[in-house]
Amino acid sequence: MMRRLPRLVRSVGVGLLLAGLAGCASVPVAPSGPIGAVALDRATAEQAVSAYRRAHGLSAVELDPALTAVAQRQADAMAAANLLSHEVAGALPARLAANGADRRAAVENVSAGYPSFAAALGGWQRSPHHNDNLLFPPMRRMGIAAASAPGTRYKTFWSLVMTN
Repeated sequence: MMRRLPRLVRSVGVGLLLAGLAGCASVPVAPSGPIGAVALDRATAEQAVSAYRRAHGLSAVELDPALTAVAQRQADAMAAANLLSHEVAGALPARLAANGADRRAAVENVSAGYPSFAAALGGWQRSPHHNDNLLFPPMRRMGIAAASAPGTRYKTFWSLVMTN
């Protein structure tokens, strides 16, 4: 029994690592329901991201319609494909340029499975890479979006795009 314990511990550790990486994994699951909108108060999201940045000594961000369109297309594309991916709607620079939002600096956070913006934001804050994006100093503008995919593994897809 004692010789099996380290193997069990390694197996559990690998399982936890894989579960943690699932937030950014490209995992398709066949959708079985219509894709729809998710209740999202963008002004509240803007205030929450800005408050988080200000609490860390950074500037606030403001909602940008072009970035919101970029984020919505990404969330919708992930929901339609039932695929959590930064590339499902194309590379971020190309998506920004196509919407006239091309900037020198840009970041994107995507996630899936969170039932609300507050939960998605909390997940991004706990993820080192996503948190780095939230706290990237040059960011001044943001777009936020969500898309619902009922009957899928994730149920909801989120996209946050920020630029200088």
